[in-house]
Amino acid sequence: MARLFHVPLSPFCRKVRLSLAEKKVEVELVEERYWEEDADFLRRNPAAKVPVLRLDGIMMAESSAICEYIEETRPEPALMPKDPVARLEVRRLVNWFDDKFHHEVTSKLLYERVNKKVMGKGYPDSGNVKAGAKAIKYHLDYMTWLLDHRRWLAGDVMTLADFAAASHLSALDYISDVDWNRSEVVKDWYAKIKSRPAFRSILADQVPGFPPPKHYNDLDF
Repeated sequence: MARLFHVPLSPFCRKVRLSLAEKKVEVELVEERYWEEDADFLRRNPAAKVPVLRLDGIMMAESSAICEYIEETRPEPALMPKDPVARLEVRRLVNWFDDKFHHEVTSKLLYERVNKKVMGKGYPDSGNVKAGAKAIKYHLDYMTWLLDHRRWLAGDVMTLADFAAASHLSALDYISDVDWNRSEVVKDWYAKIKSRPAFRSILADQVPGFPPPKHYNDLDF
C-alpha cells in the first residue's frame, strides 16, 4: 500500500490525496510534524516539507511532481487533458493556486490562524490576516470569471486544476475563511467537487483544537 506523509490541512497534501483517491489508489496516511525536522523524515525529504509519498517502491516529494507521476503511471480517470494547449492551461492554474493563491491567501490565513499555534510560533499577525481576507475576494472573483466561461476551471472537464483550487479552499473552509455567498457559481462548483467520493477522507479530517464549522462536511452546505 502507498504511504503518504502529510499534514491534514496542507493544501499540497490534499491535492495529492485527491489525485490518489480519484484514481482509487489505496494509501496509508501518516501525519508528519515536518517542522520538527526529525532525522528520519529528513532522510525521506531533505527539504523538510510535506507531502512525501512512497509509491511503487519510490519515495517522492513536491506535490506537483507527485501528481504528474500519478497521472503518468495511472492515466485513468484522466486529470490532465491530452491536448497540449489544454494541458498548459491546467498547469497554469495549478501553479496559480499553489503559488499566487498560496502566497496571497493560504499563507496569510491558514498559516497564521492554525500553523503558528500548532507549531508553537506565537499568535496570528493581524496585518497578514487582513491582507489574506482581502486577497481571497480577488481570487474568488477570478474563479467566478473562469467558471462563467467554462464548466470547470480549466475547461469542459474536471482536471488537476480543480483539485488544486479545491485543496486550498477546503483547507480555508475548515477555518471558515471562505465567503461562499460572494459567488454562487464558485459555491456550486465547490459543492460539485466536494460531493465526489475522492473528497470523503478530506471532509472527515479533524485537527485537535480546531473544530470545523457545521457546513464543512455538508455536501449541500
